[in-house]
Amino acid sequence: MIRDIEIGVASRAPKLDNRPLKKRIGLVILATDHTSEPDFARMVASPDIGIYVSRIHYANPTTPENLRAMQPSLTTGAGLILPGEPLDAIMYSCTSASVVIGDDEVTSAIRKAKPGVNVVTPTAAAVLGLKAFGARNISVLTPYTIETSRPMADYFSGLGFGIDRFTCLDMTDDREMARVAPSEIVAFAKEAFDPESDALFISCTALRAAGVAAEIEQAIGKPVVTSNLATAWQCLRLCGDQASRPEFGRLMTMQLPGA
Repeated sequence: MIRDIEIGVASRAPKLDNRPLKKRIGLVILATDHTSEPDFARMVASPDIGIYVSRIHYANPTTPENLRAMQPSLTTGAGLILPGEPLDAIMYSCTSASVVIGDDEVTSAIRKAKPGVNVVTPTAAAVLGLKAFGARNISVLTPYTIETSRPMADYFSGLGFGIDRFTCLDMTDDREMARVAPSEIVAFAKEAFDPESDALFISCTALRAAGVAAEIEQAIGKPVVTSNLATAWQCLRLCGDQASRPEFGRLMTMQLPGA
């Protein structure tokens, strides 16, 4: 026999904090992404900063056409992150798509769902990082094909950077890019760097390059900026976190230019 259990209501409603966490960062990432969430969990998340993720459809291979096809999903993806609540920043985690779609177009699409939010793209964050070091001439390493790398070379050149050396790994599947061993990233980075360059940029949010940025810097003696390192750094600074974390690389000791 089931006994009738009396359930009572508390004597008062609970007091509510303004937010569960002080700062909120949204990530719009590819459905195939293996790397962005772990990197942000390691470098950005804290008792004061929460990371909230939305995934959007992406179909390999990594070509300019397939990258551009994500643009219509950006507004919906951003809108699914804590609907109706403000965020301190939203990061779109695809470097090559940010180039093909355009930083301004990515920002516009995301702000249709989250008006006025700080929008971070890997490309714009990388530019900020390179400017923080005063870099003018750079070397670039990407995992992409020549076809997909070309718009990125044009992007940085168009912003006034001299490119001393540009190397690509000729890969087409971002899931395989995520499986490139960190030791291999270090090896290819050393090959890709021109000693005359002021800094090395390693593109792609799929590559686990942020975890070995400090090691690469020790090997080449110059600053290293990677896609996920740059976006993590910019998001932290936008949230007011100015802490220096040299273990993640020199960029994590810098402030945002103009701050």
